[in-house]
Amino acid sequence: MNFVINIITLGIPFSVALLLASLGEMFNQRAGIFNLGCEGIMAMGAFLGMLVPYAYGQGGATPGYFNVLGLLLATAVGALLGLFFGLSVITFKAPQGIAGIGLQMFGVGLAGTMFRHFIGGTQSVPGIGTAPVPLLSKIPVLGPMLFSNNVLVYIAFLLVPVSYWVLFKTQWGLKVRACGTFPGAADSLGIDVNRIRFQSLAVGGALAGLAGAYLSLCQAKMFSDEIIAGRGFIAVALVYFGYWNPVNIMWGALLFSLAQSFQFAIQAQGINFPYEFAVMLPYVLVIVTLAFSRDKKMQEPTALGIPFDREKRV
Repeated sequence: MNFVINIITLGIPFSVALLLASLGEMFNQRAGIFNLGCEGIMAMGAFLGMLVPYAYGQGGATPGYFNVLGLLLATAVGALLGLFFGLSVITFKAPQGIAGIGLQMFGVGLAGTMFRHFIGGTQSVPGIGTAPVPLLSKIPVLGPMLFSNNVLVYIAFLLVPVSYWVLFKTQWGLKVRACGTFPGAADSLGIDVNRIRFQSLAVGGALAGLAGAYLSLCQAKMFSDEIIAGRGFIAVALVYFGYWNPVNIMWGALLFSLAQSFQFAIQAQGINFPYEFAVMLPYVLVIVTLAFSRDKKMQEPTALGIPFDREKRV
């Protein structure tokens, strides 16, 4: 029983970076833009998130608002990179796949270069600690699992119903879905398709930047070149797995993260299981679930990846 509890306790905070990045990518794809540069935006967010508290604390204790400033900086730069990506694929109509890979390489490379220039080597920061919820954190078993995490964990899971409400219950969400499915019809109704797509990319980039900052400030409490470890690409895959629905995406992020925490749990238990297979397990799980999750009920935005040209609307 303790083995299962340990897996869930580890898996919930592990899922946060994936959940934030996937929700952001969902807005991108719902608007018709396929952003493979999520990995690069997360890398920039991870570096900038820890740079502020590191620069002002020199690795020691720092006031909490420096962590908040780090999160805000990472979120703002993530939004700007999303707009930069939009400039490339919407304004200049660059192929979205190629531009996404370029953004991924640019973000990872720039973050690594700035890391070596400004910090030099591996340095830790105090980061953001846990914030147990009064009373609820005292509940046996469930308390430590669900209510003894840092504040970004609670915010990330609160963003799931918020994203659902925004996407399916607001006028802006309706415009986003229209631009990703029937952009020509949306344009005929007076909706500025490219403006909505730019706004979606800004939201997606902001959430990806925040996801990266979560990794460096809350999970690892440091930065390294490998800190993202492919999570940006997995976030893109989780959007497909979740059928572009925030609730399904949350379950996908939890499923992957539980598989990831399984490898740590078996090592902690001293179970004789090949380490390499344990590391591969989450990635194999993503491939298998994606292979079997595509069916006729899939609600893929029909204009996903297709540039909108008003002159070719009819």
